[in-house]
Amino acid sequence: MTDGAEDAPLFAALLTPHRSMGWPGFIAVMTAVGAVNLVGAVIFTSIGAWPVLPFLGLDVLVIFLAFRANYRHARAFEEVIVTPTEIRIRKVTWHGHAREWRFNPAWTRLHQMRDEEDGQVLGLTLDEGRRRLDIATFLPPVEREGFGKALTVALAEARRGPVRTHFD
Repeated sequence: MTDGAEDAPLFAALLTPHRSMGWPGFIAVMTAVGAVNLVGAVIFTSIGAWPVLPFLGLDVLVIFLAFRANYRHARAFEEVIVTPTEIRIRKVTWHGHAREWRFNPAWTRLHQMRDEEDGQVLGLTLDEGRRRLDIATFLPPVEREGFGKALTVALAEARRGPVRTHFD
């Protein structure tokens, strides 16, 4: 008889790409860029250099499209769940396409690739013999190191198996 303890997560993480600027910052930057270009447009028009105007609008459009692409790509995420019986990784692209991998925690090891100069974690890979999967790919090195430590603890706990309590 099972009580569901085998399926209870020992570790669960939702990893998302870092977005350094929220909507208020985006509005502020676009307003500043627009204002600078408007001032430039007035100055160039007043001196008769009106052919410059389309280029001033073009740079605002390019900056807007770059932000739009950045926000769109930020919809990607990785979900990592460790239970006593499996490691489940689900990666969802910014398009919404999802792929899922399952590993046995008893046979899976976490490898950390480190920079030789400063020791920062450059990559994390789950290794189950023939199968390897890079995880936490869009985390910065400091966050990747902390995530790797937490995942290592969870994998060790999963390998120990369920804790049994004996009553006398």
